[in-house]
Amino acid sequence: MQVRYSFVRNLSTGLRSRSATKRGTTKPQSSSSSSSSSTSSFLSGLDENFTLSSLKLKRPSDSGDSSNGVFKQISSIFHAGKSVKKPDSDEIDGAKEFERVPNLSSLSSVSQSNILLQRKEQSRQKKQKCVFEFTQEKRFQKLIEVCAKILGPEATLELFGKVGREPSVKGYNALVEMCIDNARGTDDEDIAIEELGKVFNLFKSMREQGLELQEQTYRPLLLYIIDMRMVEEFQFFYVVIKDENPSSVTRLGYYEMLLWLKVNNDEKIQGICNYIAENDGEDTSDIRESYLLALCESERMEEILKMLEIIGIKNLSSTKSVAKIFQALGRLLLEPVAEKFLLDFKTSDHEADNITNFIASYAVSIPNLSVRNILQMALVEDVIKKFKDLHQRLEVSPSSSSYEKLILHSCALLKVHMALDIVDEMCEAGLTLSTKVLHSILQICDKTSEYNLLEGAYKMLEDLEELNLKPAAGMYNVIMAECLREKNISDGVRVLEHMQCADIKPDSQTFSYLISNSKTKEDIVKYYEELKQSGIVATKQIFMALVNAYAACGQLEKAKKVILDPLIPPKSLNQVKAVLVSVLASHGQLSEAFVIYEEIKQVGHKLEAKDVMSLIEHTHSDGELDRLLLLLEELDDTDYWNDACCRIILYCIWNKHLSSAVELCNLLKDKFQSDEQVMEVLFDKVFSLIEESESSHWHTCLELLSEIKDKVGLLPSQKCHDSLLRACANANDLHNTE
Repeated sequence: MQVRYSFVRNLSTGLRSRSATKRGTTKPQSSSSSSSSSTSSFLSGLDENFTLSSLKLKRPSDSGDSSNGVFKQISSIFHAGKSVKKPDSDEIDGAKEFERVPNLSSLSSVSQSNILLQRKEQSRQKKQKCVFEFTQEKRFQKLIEVCAKILGPEATLELFGKVGREPSVKGYNALVEMCIDNARGTDDEDIAIEELGKVFNLFKSMREQGLELQEQTYRPLLLYIIDMRMVEEFQFFYVVIKDENPSSVTRLGYYEMLLWLKVNNDEKIQGICNYIAENDGEDTSDIRESYLLALCESERMEEILKMLEIIGIKNLSSTKSVAKIFQALGRLLLEPVAEKFLLDFKTSDHEADNITNFIASYAVSIPNLSVRNILQMALVEDVIKKFKDLHQRLEVSPSSSSYEKLILHSCALLKVHMALDIVDEMCEAGLTLSTKVLHSILQICDKTSEYNLLEGAYKMLEDLEELNLKPAAGMYNVIMAECLREKNISDGVRVLEHMQCADIKPDSQTFSYLISNSKTKEDIVKYYEELKQSGIVATKQIFMALVNAYAACGQLEKAKKVILDPLIPPKSLNQVKAVLVSVLASHGQLSEAFVIYEEIKQVGHKLEAKDVMSLIEHTHSDGELDRLLLLLEELDDTDYWNDACCRIILYCIWNKHLSSAVELCNLLKDKFQSDEQVMEVLFDKVFSLIEESESSHWHTCLELLSEIKDKVGLLPSQKCHDSLLRACANANDLHNTE
């Protein structure tokens, strides 16, 4: 143990000396509030000599690079002619490493054809407004994670530092979590301490980069240190975090209380309780609340009650904090206290929905056999009884959200029948069950031997009938949708049979699901005929489903004839035609798609933005630029216009229309307040998609970068820099295109 402490002391001599010289050059630090200073006066008695030293990064040896020509070309664009040092291939294992490791070769992008296939599938299933709904930040995040797994956190930082692209806060979060996972996964104390040293270096890098050290970054570290009862290490990092972000002192109080509870340090715990009692000013309310919430995670009933009396539950900052207090009261079986607080809330005209949720938080926290002996055990039945009793005594009615807490609690304990009983009560009260909770019930039905997945759902519906409550078609539709979502087509189809047996008439949504998931044209025709015979009025969703289903079965001619159906509501005809336009475009029949598009325009109907985007994204052949520009003019929505403009720029790159691409970049620039925003959009939705395309496209791309820098005044961003550097590593033939 002494070796560990010595290592900690020796490890951070560098931080204090560097902090003294760098504070004036980094972002300014706000001074601590009075609460921070008063808190610091009694917290921990920190040893000022505790330091972690920075761990030296091992620098790989230099080596040659086969892509020097292209790298110089990239450098000239990004650095105004000034050459920068390209990361040596040995430092990142060069192109060989990218080829050798399958995951690394597809770090942040996939092939152009795969991207198009993914976008088609997303457009068909989710109808998302933007087919480029993945961001550079996510791709870069993935790149960081993969590199860190292979190279380690510090070497990854060094690698990205060499290309001038440090991680964002999310990137640092991933690296910190990786270090903590490594520490948790070893029994070797020296290795664990080394991982803490790496975290320290990450914090230092964040400071040098000007990033604020927030709870999402340091939380995994502090929880690990607390779990391992590392008091001295906690004290050190407490100072580091507080110095870097003085406003974090409130949340640090929460973790400090957890530490003293973990190591059972009564003196420190009592000191904090005294502080809470003696400092009741408004400026200390937040940190007192943090201490209280941490204390409520313990079994120290006496201290909890004392602090609640001092602070006052009504003075807590949020209903979320209040709910945590009621969870603690339930866990400690403090019903009289809970009831007193609930009555106080009611008499002060607190919102009824909040009160019923507080009751649910209390009830579901009553311990079961796993944490109490048999005499104190509370089964699910007791939890439900307590839930009902408290509502009756307080004369408040349960809400949907409080009922759902009870249902999820029953599901977590595999008490499916109890969950279904609660659903019965909800229906009796006229409350609606959310699809999310019904999905949880269906999932737990599948896990438990008490019910088959569908049997449990059907029993729930049968129970409603026994209460003379007739289930609606919508409830069966939810079951059908769940089966179809899980690709369980046969069970999804059988839901219709169950509806017929229960004398529940299917609605238009039912047949829409069945038609959309039909695998043959015969099934499509069968369900559509059943719908017509049932007398159900076909909605526009039915005809949209017919168009998509026929197309999915390869029956494009049938899909085209859907728009001739006389049953289509006249006001919905153009919307159904718009779906057909998208289907034809996605199947390569652009000429016919544009014919129908013109028909829609001639009757004065404007195509929806998502359908215009479908035409734009599926237009690839040369000679269509004028038509694409006309489509762009039809878009009024800014987001769609930006995406469409980027898509057309991509088209210009593929077809070598450099001057048009430059003009579009200029138009894009006018849409944004800053050049940085333009480049963010431009390279998220254009450049990254070229990353693995042919070298001829790369030539056009490089020419475009030079043109927009010289003629439009847009300087390529670091994100573009990253993509080009990855391309150098991934594309073996780039140096031959010089």
